[in-house]
Amino acid sequence: MSVPTTDTPGSAVSVFNALPDDAATEQLSTCLPAPGWAASVLAGRPYPDRASLLATAYRFGVVLDDADLASALSAHPRIGERPTGTDRAATHSRQEQNGVEISDPDLTARLRAGNLAYERKFGQVFLIRAAGRSGPDILLALTERLANDPETEARVVRDQLAQIAQLRLGALLDELVVSP
Repeated sequence: MSVPTTDTPGSAVSVFNALPDDAATEQLSTCLPAPGWAASVLAGRPYPDRASLLATAYRFGVVLDDADLASALSAHPRIGERPTGTDRAATHSRQEQNGVEISDPDLTARLRAGNLAYERKFGQVFLIRAAGRSGPDILLALTERLANDPETEARVVRDQLAQIAQLRLGALLDELVVSP
């Protein structure tokens, strides 16, 4: 089933465009808890289509200021540590980490050690768009990114956050339903 890209009456983009600002901000905060990002995405309304909305979400995600970056990172669990909450953000995080086999004690130990090494080096949680990636793939990326300098890693983190926000916003749009 293909998802329509043009905004038609009753489409998810139309519903998003019509949400009051506070409701839209609340919805966006489940995708990326960064107030400046949400405000920037909201300022672009109305969006003509899904692709424009998702492109805007990504574009503003890669230019997060330090406060929004800190806010967004504080909401992300370590890779391999799944949140137990029932809210949309926790649910997304668990779904995104489906490929990380936490029952493998060796992989779990190596991810834990890698997370700690990353946090010591960069002073923040390791963040990666985990959706569609296996645990070994994530561990490899973690190991490779430990070689980055802080400036390079900051760009990578912003890109990963933007990808996660875009992915989650796409899922949010898929959930928006218009009552007949």
